[in-house]
Amino acid sequence: MTATEKFTKGVATFASDIAQGFFEITHNGFALLGLAVMFAVITLTARPEIRQAGEVQLMNWLQSRQASVSGVPVIDALAVERTTAASPQNLPKQQAAVAYWLSKKYNIAPDPMSALVAEAFEVGSRAKIDPTLILAVMAIESGFNPFAHSAMGAQGLMQVMTKIHSDKYMGFGGKLAAFDPVSNLRVGVKVLQECVARAGSVEGGLKLYVGAGNMEDDGGYAAKVIAEHNRLLAIANGRSTPIATPEIVPVTHPVVPAQDVEMVASYQSS
Repeated sequence: MTATEKFTKGVATFASDIAQGFFEITHNGFALLGLAVMFAVITLTARPEIRQAGEVQLMNWLQSRQASVSGVPVIDALAVERTTAASPQNLPKQQAAVAYWLSKKYNIAPDPMSALVAEAFEVGSRAKIDPTLILAVMAIESGFNPFAHSAMGAQGLMQVMTKIHSDKYMGFGGKLAAFDPVSNLRVGVKVLQECVARAGSVEGGLKLYVGAGNMEDDGGYAAKVIAEHNRLLAIANGRSTPIATPEIVPVTHPVVPAQDVEMVASYQSS
């Protein structure tokens, strides 16, 4: 065999070895890729939370890309879910009547009012507090303004003293939940429940709630709440009740004498 033939045969052998090696590498690579895909499918099937997290990240990335390319802000699809609103037509007849009446009196749209009424009835049932009393407290305290804030530090729908009751908001993510209508309602009902239990009566509990438990005069607060409560009871029972101009809200809480501040705070934080 000549030198030329040997060289040609060597080149051919080298090329064949390279081709065989490339085939084995790609074959093994596709096999590994197939195994990786199989394991990924098994993992995503067994752990749906991982799949959901991946879907959320992918959707966020796609939306950010869409926004950067088009220059149009991405619509928040979860906005509706965060809204405190419900159709009054979906409420039981009793609750719908209360929602419509309060909506007209306090100039609140029927849908968010319906959500508050439904929540008050549900929470009131668990706490064994008349839901129309809960709604009456909200009406007199804030006029159904979830962002109300008093000079004394009372906040939200039920004007809860957030600093004193910050522990009660821990389960809702912290004290800023005072301005979430549902969170404030639930914490306010808890406080009201404690006040009524300690006083032994609704009227006495309302005096404690407003911080006037140790005072002879609560500024007419309990009387206003009870009057509104009676009107709402009448509405809930199907009786026609005229809509009068609401009281000035939020109620100005009585100034607690300095010697009673620590006593009130001590009770309310217990």
